[in-house]
Amino acid sequence: MAIEIARTMSESLPTNSWGWIQLAFSLHELKRTEEAKNVLLSVVDKFPDESMIPYNLACYCCQLGELKDAWRWLKKAIDLSGKEDIRMAALDDPDLEPMWTQISEI
Repeated sequence: MAIEIARTMSESLPTNSWGWIQLAFSLHELKRTEEAKNVLLSVVDKFPDESMIPYNLACYCCQLGELKDAWRWLKKAIDLSGKEDIRMAALDDPDLEPMWTQISEI
């Protein structure tokens, strides 16, 4: 049901990033992480100032074992939001656990 609500929001309000982020998160929670990543990849250029999209892309890539891409997306999120904000969130995010050592060093 969460997917349908988020999909409706993203279609009804395509210029608002929240619906897209929630749609991707809902897919990820259902272990449909590749689909979640593709949702955000399809809109990342529409929301160039939204740090949550590259942050979530980092999480999804990390969970898919795409660590180089995860690191690239995490750096983008840091550029948009600030190092300490993202760093603290990332060190507490189980989706990014495979990268915690690297993150703690930045």
